[in-house]
Parts: sequence; C-alpha cells; structure tokens
Amino acid sequence: MSLQGKNAIVTGASSGIGKTLTLALLGEGVNVAACARSQYRLDELREASETLPGTLLIGSVDVASEEEMHAFVDKATMALGPVSIVIANAGFGVLKPLVDMKTEEFDKVIATNVRGVWLTLRETVPGMVERKEGDVVIVSSLAGKNGFAGGTAYSASKFAVRGIAQSLMHEVREHNVRVFSIFPGSTDTRFFDGTPMSPNRERILRAEDVSEAILHALHAPRRALSSEIDIRPANPR
Repeated sequence: MSLQGKNAIVTGASSGIGKTLTLALLGEGVNVAACARSQYRLDELREASETLPGTLLIGSVDVASEEEMHAFVDKATMALGPVSIVIANAGFGVLKPLVDMKTEEFDKVIATNVRGVWLTLRETVPGMVERKEGDVVIVSSLAGKNGFAGGTAYSASKFAVRGIAQSLMHEVREHNVRVFSIFPGSTDTRFFDGTPMSPNRERILRAEDVSEAILHALHAPRRALSSEIDIRPANPR
C-alpha cells in the first residue's frame, strides 16, 4: 500500500527513532508535521529533509501540554490537511531504583510517556474515526512487557501505554483505524546517554531497524493489523 501523499504527525521527531522515521516517511512522499522539545534539533531535521519529496512542518512542543498539542495538531491540519498517520514516539527515561527516584522525576516520566501519548491520540484519533481511515503507531519498549532493575518509572509508563494501545485498538478498529504498538529492545539512540546502562552499541538495534519495521506494518493491506510488534537485537553480546 502506497503512503505517498498522506499526512502524518510524528512526536519526538528530532532524534533517534522519531527522526529516522520522519525522514523515511518524507522520502516516500508523506507530508509530516514533526514536533519535539528541541528547536535546534528540529532545525537540523529540516536541513536533512531538504531534498526529500514530502513536505515537512516542524514545531517545538511539549507533548505533555494539552494546549501545545492542541495548537500543533490544529496547525498541522491547516497546513497539510487531514492527518491519517500518527506516530506517538516521544519518550523520556529516568533510570534509577525506586528508592532513589525523586517524585518530580517520576512525574516527568509519566507526564511525557503516558499523558503525552494520551494527548497526542486524543487530538488526532477523532478525525480518523470521522473519516473512517487512519493508522496510529505507538512506539513503546520491551520495558513495557518486562521490568528491569532501575526501570520502575520507565517500565510503569510503558506498561500503561500498552494498556492505552490495546484498549484504543478495540475502540476504533470498526472505524477502519488501525493501532500498532511497537516494542523495541535496546536501540542505539540518545536514550542511553548519561545513564548507568552501557549496552554494546555495535550489536544492539539501530533506529533504522525500528523505522523499517514500522514502515513494513504501515505498508500492509488495510485488512491486516500487526497490533503488537516486538523487535530486539538478534545477538546483543
């Protein structure tokens, strides 16, 4: 199924999986409204996209802000037209044992990873339901299926997102709206910068691997829904 000419919103688009997927969508002729907190990284994204066929709209947005998300989706719809692909990718992690984590750190993780996803979907899904067509991709983590030491807040947020995705899938599938959840394992992105975790970055996944898996799901015939996709390093050691 061709994606050319469709309009998409991608959150957390300035680096890692979000940036790679944004560029891949633009390369297929998709028009993308891309948001993130970092304006200078969004400017770098714009520069990287200059030769690609799709139209790029950027916005510095905190996905946990109801006002900012509402304004950005309105801006994207006015500039590009109805949105038929939404990639809820923005995520944030504080990796500490429960007893060492501050309340404000826990709240920030939950605000970005849970409230941010919920707001992104609430602002975009109603239009898809009304038009009887759309694709929702929620980029989660294998930490949303398996806890790990130091991951109490992060895993809690990703378990919650899995609940949102599963419930939403049942709510909107009758309206020809597909909901995909992707659960990457360790991926070589900025996520690990400044954390106590030190995976072998030469052996773990790359953002391109996750992006390719998402594109494959989006290209599937509309009768097909890969509701949950696990992707992990084949041999990370």
